[in-house]
Amino acid sequence: MSPWSTRRNLTIGLLGLAVLPAACGGPPKVEAWRDRNCGCCGGWVAHLRAEGFEVDDKVVDAVGPHRQALGTPSDLISCHAGKIGRYALEGHVPAAALRRLLKENPKGVAGLAVPEMPLGVPGMEVPGAEPSTYDVVAFGRNGAWRPWMRFRGLEAV
Repeated sequence: MSPWSTRRNLTIGLLGLAVLPAACGGPPKVEAWRDRNCGCCGGWVAHLRAEGFEVDDKVVDAVGPHRQALGTPSDLISCHAGKIGRYALEGHVPAAALRRLLKENPKGVAGLAVPEMPLGVPGMEVPGAEPSTYDVVAFGRNGAWRPWMRFRGLEAV
């Protein structure tokens, strides 16, 4: 076997290893934009990472331009913005809701949001306090939204 064949085979093999995680459904990737002065946003990022998501955590001076680019309705604004695949994210959306979104890939849905900042959402846990029951909502490009999943703390109900 010539040295060129060996190098070519090695190169092809290494390229295969580089794309293998994506081809085999490697960890879902989330882009997150958050304010540097917010601690709860870091808690949400930590929750996603603990749940097996890869997070590109971008600390920015202003989250608004990212929300606008993602098309997040103004009545759903919360704490931070994100994106997973083609979907926009707003606020403390639990990993379980993201998994369902990716599995079902619903038509007409532009993103998920947890409006406001309910107690017990990922990043807003308070030891000894009862978590809130809250809705994760799905929104479309037209700004209309509907309930997607209901949670109490991190548990789907």
